[in-house]
Amino acid sequence: MIFSRKRADEARDNGVLDAEETPSAPDRGPYDVSEAPEAPRLDLGSLRIPAVPDVEVRVQADPQGVIQQVVLVHGQNALQLGVFAAPRSEGIWDEVREEIRQSLVSDGATAQEVEGEHGPELHARVGTPDGPTDLRFVGIDGPRWMVRGVFQGAAATDPAAAGPLAACLDGLVVDRGQEAKPVREPLPLRLPREVAEQQAADSQEV
Repeated sequence: MIFSRKRADEARDNGVLDAEETPSAPDRGPYDVSEAPEAPRLDLGSLRIPAVPDVEVRVQADPQGVIQQVVLVHGQNALQLGVFAAPRSEGIWDEVREEIRQSLVSDGATAQEVEGEHGPELHARVGTPDGPTDLRFVGIDGPRWMVRGVFQGAAATDPAAAGPLAACLDGLVVDRGQEAKPVREPLPLRLPREVAEQQAADSQEV
């Protein structure tokens, strides 16, 4: 019997699976922390970023070390990541994707839905002070969470150009936690303790 991640989660909740039928971990991520294979990763709290050669992890954080934005950069390509709470019963990417599309169109951008490796994606061209910019929105529903990625650069129009950034997405781990959270609330991201302490020390010296 083959189970998708969502079906397997529901089956466990309903008592359908016994120990012998527990499905194996998916072949690629983003993974839930309960099923992730061991690998070196940068622990940002709810997100753990795999170590991929030549990929730079850029974060914007407040003085308390709470991260506001995570962007992975490889050459001229970038991948902005976000992770959000979702209900146990169903995914939210379909609904979120439609809202993003409507917002883009209302702002005068073009947006087209395309089937990608992780399911439906949204490809858009938006106006910026530097001229038109292509964006590719990817969403992956997991057990009680959703990861949203936004590719920029050549990777926005040619998924094959994503290379190491796609590898980061496939190796991503989400630690949802057990506490109740409103649907779509961003899951908390924090700098590793040693980084936060260094940042605090640097700010005191200024």
